[in-house]
Formats: sequence, structure tokens, C-alpha cells
Amino acid sequence: MENPTATEQYLDEVRDQRNKLKTRHAQLLTRLMDERRDLRGVHALADFVDDSVRWCA
Repeated sequence: MENPTATEQYLDEVRDQRNKLKTRHAQLLTRLMDERRDLRGVHALADFVDDSVRWCA
């Protein structure tokens, strides 16, 4: 496919933006969890993301 359509280009841009935001949010959540150990156990999803990021690093 040499000339992607406008819709395909738009979808690629949205995917890229979504991936950047996921990475940014994961980084910020990990930093917050490092700074505020008292938040551990407050929200299960935050704990899960923090643990996942640490295991991937």
C-alpha cells in the first residue's frame, strides 16, 4: 500500500498518540507510587500498573 487513505493516516496518528499517552501515564503513575508509598493498596489498578511497569523494566 503506497498511498494510505486519509482515514488510515488519521487512525495511525490516533494509535501513536494513544501509545504515547499510555507510556506517559505509566511513567507518572510509577513516579507517584515511588514518592508516595502510603498510596500502595489504595487502588488495585494503580498497584497493578506500577508492578507491571517494574517487571518490564
